[in-house]
Amino acid sequence: MMHFKPSRPTTAFWSAPAATLLFLLLCSVFAWRFREASALVAAEPRSVAPAGELDEDEIATIELFKSASPATVNITSLAQLRRSPFSTDVTETPQGTGSGFIWDEAGHVVTNFHVIRGGSAAWVTLSDQSRWKGTVVGEAPHHDLAVLKIDAPRSSMRPVKVGTSSNLAVGQKVFAIGNPFGLDQTLTTGVISGLGRSIRSLTNHKISDVIQTDAAINPGNSGGPLLDSSGRLIGVNTAIVSPSGAYAGIGFAVPVDVVQHVVPQLIRSGRVSRAGLGILPMSRAWNDRLVERGIGIFEVEPGSAAAEAGLRSAAELEDGRLVFDVILAIDGQEIGRVEDLYDLLDQRKVGDVVSVSLQRAGRTQELQVRLRALE
Repeated sequence: MMHFKPSRPTTAFWSAPAATLLFLLLCSVFAWRFREASALVAAEPRSVAPAGELDEDEIATIELFKSASPATVNITSLAQLRRSPFSTDVTETPQGTGSGFIWDEAGHVVTNFHVIRGGSAAWVTLSDQSRWKGTVVGEAPHHDLAVLKIDAPRSSMRPVKVGTSSNLAVGQKVFAIGNPFGLDQTLTTGVISGLGRSIRSLTNHKISDVIQTDAAINPGNSGGPLLDSSGRLIGVNTAIVSPSGAYAGIGFAVPVDVVQHVVPQLIRSGRVSRAGLGILPMSRAWNDRLVERGIGIFEVEPGSAAAEAGLRSAAELEDGRLVFDVILAIDGQEIGRVEDLYDLLDQRKVGDVVSVSLQRAGRTQELQVRLRALE
């Protein structure tokens, strides 16, 4: 009988799988070491590419900012808060923020009226980050302008260069510096996108010849300077048109020629002398009822320009008929609403003589009136 023993596997049978396994293991180790080495190389800093020369336009903008930014300030208005009606303990709390600019070396700072409206004082932060308590010198709500005074060293005062708004052109470059959203010393650029615009102040008073710009104007820019390419002040950033309340491409600035007229008066006397006739117009309801066209005069203030020229207050005759003067036009410009009257007189100065066309007892007359300052 023959016996068969199971054959034993030979060495050659197991060598191929083992070699394959060893090869794969070595490949894994090599790949891991390669990835590790690559990661170390990638963690090293990249070499810096050589810089090109700055454009002349860029250099000019940089120099403009260096020159003009020290004149720009941040303003935080303060409101007085009494802890209780029976307490004399009054604290001052932040009410709002905005921008402004240094007007002169005496420490006068110009901003918008709406930035400090209702405030008792303000903190003024200069470009060197020093903070100074500012007191209100004067306010011009109709023009949305105000002046503060700080007692900072004269060496810290870098007044803005002042230009003119009489020869501006649509398309010229403009630069705004301010404190949008609390980001101090922010520069935005653009062009003049419109001239001769008008906006309404908080008092519903028309501000004429306003500058329109597409330079980004945002909350906090109010009161800051709008500059031309020479770094000269041409306007005070005041308002924006935006459905969301933020930048939408249309901003407005009070022209510097208005600032030149208003600010010196605020510094001298704390208020602006406005030229006027010295009359109290009829209410809109009565005017619509009694007047076909023009503005009826209800009362003439004693000693006023209108009184001196002979304009008359409304008077009731014995037969119950009310008689009054009706202003039809001034210097040939028709007056249809009270706002038209105020807007026109705002373009005149104290001492100017205007020709008033009025209707009296059914007859038209022309009177010359020398405008006086309104109290």
